[in-house]
Amino acid sequence: MRQSGSISIRSLTVTGAAAALTAAVAPFAVPVGPVPITLCTLALYLSAYALGWRRAAAAAGVYVLLGAAGMPVFNGFSAGLGVVAGPTGGYIIGYIPLAALAGLAAERFPRSRGGQLAGLAAATAVLYALGTAWYCAQSGTALLPALWTCVFPFLPGDLAKLAAAMALGPAVRRGLERAGFFPMHP
Repeated sequence: MRQSGSISIRSLTVTGAAAALTAAVAPFAVPVGPVPITLCTLALYLSAYALGWRRAAAAAGVYVLLGAAGMPVFNGFSAGLGVVAGPTGGYIIGYIPLAALAGLAAERFPRSRGGQLAGLAAATAVLYALGTAWYCAQSGTALLPALWTCVFPFLPGDLAKLAAAMALGPAVRRGLERAGFFPMHP
């Protein structure tokens, strides 16, 4: 018999699967400068829809910890604390609040596409702000050049990933519900 407040096997399973999805797509990157294009944000947006804010943030945290511990799950199959502490590490750390905020939006506005869009856009803005501030501090780059390097080239792709997640996320959630993964306890 499971005690109230304990973590269920189903919850651990889907949280681990979300971390694994992020780890599977992240190494395959398109270099466009110091910050590469990856499918991480798409994986994180989908995790947010599928899992809600707590489990999505936990999955992002597991992904970050795996890479920091030396598993080659960051872009270009890189790994280690040096990557996290380096100029692009703010984007990696920023995945955790992105997942939490995107999950909050998916939970709070399950039927409002406008609310979901605003929430996912705000989550992405937090990722950009944290990552760009970290990049500026680590590289000594001024804000405007950093925006041209680290944000503006990524806006179209991230908008496309956001739209894809909004289209696919609710279906992923319904599929997990039909498979018996919900209700999951935090």
